[in-house]
Amino acid sequence: MQSLEAELEDARQLAVDDLADAIESIGFECTRCGACCKGHGEDEHTATVFPDEVRDLEASESYEGEYDWRDVARPMPYGLSKTEDGGFEGETFEWALQTDSCGDCTFYEEDEDGTGACAAHDDRPLICRTYPFSVALAGTSQPMGEAVETEGVVRAHECEGLGRAISREDAEDLARALKERAVRELEEAIAVRDTYEPAPPAPGEVVVHDSEGAKRIDGTPLDD
Repeated sequence: MQSLEAELEDARQLAVDDLADAIESIGFECTRCGACCKGHGEDEHTATVFPDEVRDLEASESYEGEYDWRDVARPMPYGLSKTEDGGFEGETFEWALQTDSCGDCTFYEEDEDGTGACAAHDDRPLICRTYPFSVALAGTSQPMGEAVETEGVVRAHECEGLGRAISREDAEDLARALKERAVRELEEAIAVRDTYEPAPPAPGEVVVHDSEGAKRIDGTPLDD
């Protein structure tokens, strides 16, 4: 099994042209169905967001300071325990985009005709920019939906927009974002590993360990 450092080097060596070829071969056009932005049944929407992406959304001129950290992100629930009052407690190692009362991404909007839109489209995180694609490297994450097609190292996940024609320009833009995401995910994983120090939370509390250290749910460092 390769080390995370070896996987990171592999990610940095990914050729954008090869990734674009794979994306073009599979085909994709967003139909704005909103499936990748919604929760499904009892499963809330979970999309990984990096700490700097949370700050970018907080600082976006589009929202004029409307959001704070907790409006944008929440602790990734995987590995946490539920409390009697319906909350969570424990330690986790990622942030997820915040959800609304329906379990959908808090930035998801839908017209009366059911057409979906993202209120943070220009500032959306890399995982949103690259869906429904991911790369098959051990240290990279798999987004919502099973992988239904593979072309080289590129995986395509469940999405009704797959199989549709995509321009070379759009395929290359997607490929660049996909490579950037693969590199960032591995850099984040290495930094989390290297900075991790056990910080058992008090009952009913959550600690998030990200690349910048241990944090409270509002994004502030635990040692402040």
